[in-house]
Amino acid sequence: MTSSSSSSSSSSSEDEDSPKTARTSATTTSTTTAPAKPAATTTNLANSDQIKSALQSLSSILSSPLPSNDLSAVYHHISALLRRPNSGIGDNNLCCWLYTTFQSNVPDLQLLVLRFVPLITGLYLSRIHNGKPRQAGFESVLLAIYAHETASRAAQPVTVTLPDVSHPSVYHESKTAPPSKTCATDLNLAVVSSTLEPHGTIRSTRRARIVGVALELFFSKISSMPVESKVDFCEFCKVWGGQDGSMYKYFEEEGITEIKTEVKEKGKGKGKGGGKAVEETAAAVAEGRIPMPWELTQPVVRILAHCLMEPGNRNEAVFAATNEACRCLFARSMHDVNPMAILALRSLLRLSKTLDDDFDPTELPVTDIISL
Repeated sequence: MTSSSSSSSSSSSEDEDSPKTARTSATTTSTTTAPAKPAATTTNLANSDQIKSALQSLSSILSSPLPSNDLSAVYHHISALLRRPNSGIGDNNLCCWLYTTFQSNVPDLQLLVLRFVPLITGLYLSRIHNGKPRQAGFESVLLAIYAHETASRAAQPVTVTLPDVSHPSVYHESKTAPPSKTCATDLNLAVVSSTLEPHGTIRSTRRARIVGVALELFFSKISSMPVESKVDFCEFCKVWGGQDGSMYKYFEEEGITEIKTEVKEKGKGKGKGGGKAVEETAAAVAEGRIPMPWELTQPVVRILAHCLMEPGNRNEAVFAATNEACRCLFARSMHDVNPMAILALRSLLRLSKTLDDDFDPTELPVTDIISL
């Protein structure tokens, strides 16, 4: 009896102690395990430190304190330095800062560098084709952007899916059987940007492709770009075109021939002095003309189309600058007889004329209402 009672008491004591043991172990675990900081918070702190360090180094380059820590406030300061005659040389401090800042892989700092892509590409192409080959500083920044895109695309082209218009619409029933076993439509892939190959230098045969990729990346982030950057891009487009485009100022489908004739008669009416002035103006405009292959023209057209539409509140300065850029590039495409550029820029001119007339895309024209 004694042994049995002692065993029962020992078992009961073990049963009573087991919950305490569990609670004690749980308490010990909760006290010894410290809560870990979220990875996003740690990353944000590291990025903020890198941003402060980059702005401090930029202040030393500018030789003046920045107005604030806001990244958008430094555009005019950097723009003024980039426009200096020797800004594109290899040992330029600002180009080194842009190169290092973009390679930091901080999204905010990379967006800051991308704001100056129109200015860098405009100055670089204009200077290269005007007999100023020493632009290693600009080339280093462009190669850094190109290498970033090459790595991010992972040897894959940029494509879009287009429906096959030879088949009936997927929203309507077809009276005839489809020509194949597939459904109403077959999806076709259109290559927007071909596969990128790594390049360590910029040669004349690669220049348009590398600059075009930088503009493609700028276009992908264009919703975050300031107004000044878009206006700078449009101004350089007019310089690249090398055409005044005044004959297409009032672009209409029926009035192009009459406008050309009027411009010619206006130049003849001023006599010899007027004709010489017109020739000097044309020579000055054509001085900044550069080669415009399709791999450079395509991203240019995409950026101009976005600036024309300007989702949200339209900026009048951007719209006016884009309209002039489209006009000059359309005149250039007509001069070069480039069918793809003519088709794209003619569509932009029609779009700009439609938007300038306060066209409401939600309203149907009268002819469409009658046909319905």
